[in-house]
Amino acid sequence: MTVFDERESDIRAYCRVYPVVFDTASNARQTDENGKEYIDFFAGAGVLNFGHNNERMKTAVIEYIQNNGVTHSLDMHTTAKRRYMERFVKTILEPRGMTHKLQFMGPTGTNAVEAALKLARRATGRREIAAFTHGFHGMTLGALSCTANEYFRGAAGVPLEHVRHYPFGCKTRCADCNLGCGQTSLEHLRALYLDTSSGVDAPAAFLVETIQAEGGVKVASVEWLQALQALAREIGALLIVDDIQVGCGRTGSFFSFDDCGIDPDIICLAKGIGGMGTPMALNLVKPEFDQHWSPGEHTGTFRGQNLSFVAGAEALSYFEDSSLMNEVTSKAEVMSQALASLAKTHSAVEVRGKGMILGLDVGNGAHAKTIVDRCFQQGLLVASCGTGGRVVKLIPPLTIPDEDLRQGLDILCSVAGDVLEAAA
Repeated sequence: MTVFDERESDIRAYCRVYPVVFDTASNARQTDENGKEYIDFFAGAGVLNFGHNNERMKTAVIEYIQNNGVTHSLDMHTTAKRRYMERFVKTILEPRGMTHKLQFMGPTGTNAVEAALKLARRATGRREIAAFTHGFHGMTLGALSCTANEYFRGAAGVPLEHVRHYPFGCKTRCADCNLGCGQTSLEHLRALYLDTSSGVDAPAAFLVETIQAEGGVKVASVEWLQALQALAREIGALLIVDDIQVGCGRTGSFFSFDDCGIDPDIICLAKGIGGMGTPMALNLVKPEFDQHWSPGEHTGTFRGQNLSFVAGAEALSYFEDSSLMNEVTSKAEVMSQALASLAKTHSAVEVRGKGMILGLDVGNGAHAKTIVDRCFQQGLLVASCGTGGRVVKLIPPLTIPDEDLRQGLDILCSVAGDVLEAAA
């Protein structure tokens, strides 16, 4: 560990939670350099939806490299990019009747959000963005302005302007929340926008996560999302959905909002779309808004990451039939039942989520940290999130074997039960 401690920046974070040196990984397991195995319920914060070193993707990438395929291409055309785009259109967009164009801009989710904000402002001629409490959208300045977390915002060093945060419309009211979330908050907001003497300008866009993964696994109600879209349409604002962590099959369908009855103007994707952990970000943009770009107006050195196109195309093949999504549905039920049993025993616990992303809100950041630490000691990787780090988040690979899923849940429930019992 010497070189890490002496030479790596103090900004490092996750390695402080998992203080070992990982060496190999396969599907839902990682192994450290001493040979200890860990079941991975973290999966690169949602990057590894298809597991570590997915065999189909690994084979495709190795073959591509051995055939001297182009690895970096800026935004030039390549055969790998064409195959990815054709499969995305055929498998994801056309079955949903979506006419969105694909914009590749850079390797991370925050790049996708930045591009979406710029385009919304260009298309509407407005400056303000409406974002929501507990939201997380990235670390670069525009995306960070939309992020609500005080700790992250505090590192900006400059004012984070031209964004207002409003109450997020949670499906269920959190036990100690007094933010006034729900339908009435949008009705109040509508009244402000329509009153020319309110002093509140209509925004260029509403930026929202259907599930606030970093914000504590808070799930938006369908009715609230539909009302938000209606409000956006009424006042001429764009609806941008940040599906970066909870898209790509995480909730049992490719998009997290597939069952919500909404039609976003821009959809931000990253993390899982690269397939096996290779970086890529992508915005889906309705053509009437995409036309507001001028050529080269938003660029990025790594928007032509062809290894991601190759692996990502293999990831898309999982959506050509319903097999994997049926597995996600059954595994999600196993996860939900395990955590529901824990919540039934401990009244302080609240379980939230959808599909294979669940949050165990234990009401106390110190308790959540203890659970994360003890799970790690017993060979399970989980992380905490939400206000004060009080929520233990479960986001395992969608391809996790049933045996690993049940073993990981047994560890989590046992550890959490012991910690909560001791704290009672």
